[in-house]
Amino acid sequence: MHVDASLLAVIAVLLGGAKLVGDLFGRVNLPPVLGEITAGIVLGNLHLLGWHGLDGIGTDPQLALMAELGVVLLLFQVGLESNLHQMARVGASAFAVATIGVVVPMGLGFGLHAALAPEATWHVHLFIGAVLSATSVGITARVFKDLGRVDSPTGRVVLGAAVIDDVLGLIVLAVVAGVVRGADSGTDLEVGGIALIVVKAVGFLGAAIVLGRPVSRRLYRAAGVLRIHGVLLASTLVFCFAVAYLADLVGLAPIVGAFGAGLVLDELVYRDLATREDRPLETQLAPIAEVLTPIFFVLTGAQVDLAGFADLHTLALAGALTFAAVIGKQACALVAFGDGVHRLSVGLGMIPRGEVGLIFAATGAQLVVHGTAVVSPETYSAIVIMVMATSMMTPPLLAWSIRRSTDAGSTRELPRIAGAET
Repeated sequence: MHVDASLLAVIAVLLGGAKLVGDLFGRVNLPPVLGEITAGIVLGNLHLLGWHGLDGIGTDPQLALMAELGVVLLLFQVGLESNLHQMARVGASAFAVATIGVVVPMGLGFGLHAALAPEATWHVHLFIGAVLSATSVGITARVFKDLGRVDSPTGRVVLGAAVIDDVLGLIVLAVVAGVVRGADSGTDLEVGGIALIVVKAVGFLGAAIVLGRPVSRRLYRAAGVLRIHGVLLASTLVFCFAVAYLADLVGLAPIVGAFGAGLVLDELVYRDLATREDRPLETQLAPIAEVLTPIFFVLTGAQVDLAGFADLHTLALAGALTFAAVIGKQACALVAFGDGVHRLSVGLGMIPRGEVGLIFAATGAQLVVHGTAVVSPETYSAIVIMVMATSMMTPPLLAWSIRRSTDAGSTRELPRIAGAET
């Protein structure tokens, strides 16, 4: 198979731009993922300056494949970093926070989009609401880690709720995508059809949790007879991709399977095989993800049309979505409970949409109803603005709140992070 050398040059530009701008964002204590999106926005809009060398990168099928692999690995890593035991520790409070954090923003998003875009079908309003239901675990976790409050009562509730929110969000995505596909085929789903998708999603994740560990343990035991280098990484990718494929077979997004695969794996499962390796699994997996995942975020940014920012409707929609995204998550504070839990910090910690919101948006851009994309280019641009705004405002606001919370102790005992000062 002949590889077009120009594609290699494009990949070099995308990765170089992602790391360069991501580093700049990291230096000012903003999530590097926002830098990767910004790099994509710049590279995808160079035609506005008269240079067309990167035209079409947002729709290139080979780059799209790399991006798809990147997002599968990203969700797998999120699953690996999630801990079922910690989720159980915070239990009812985290579940209540996560549930409200999905339902309220989704309802606000539906209503606001219906008011601002009455010409769109209800399927579009529903998908916009689904986009707002997501929460980024990574951004919130970074703030709590920087302040040394990961294991505080507030930290446990917020991070546990964010993980549960991801699970609920993936179920919502599966349901909404199923409704949209049904509408496109002329077979609108009834309550029974929607219930079936929910049962599939919950049943699949439940089966992954129950069966994943014994199945993966047998996989690693079988792989242990091999004496070549790199067996741990290869076996892990086999498990990840196989579960993602099974999710697709039952009508769910592959990322649901990837998340489930990561959720059930822990070091006890592959410990014997890991003792033969010179690096931990996460360290081996990181270089692959660090190449493929930025491609997803750069291409996400590349699909944003800066010319659309001159459209007042796009800017109004972006502002409305950002408002709904922030206010909707503050409802979480009303249901948070537990000794030492600071409600304001809970609400602020659930704000960022980050990579999860972008995955929802990218899925919507690929779904069509009667030949029209569910997420139009203008709406896509508005969603990206909302994601970036919520992701950028959370670190300083959450750090400010944590320092003043009742479970943080003396504010002088906590380290400062850039942008958190009042």
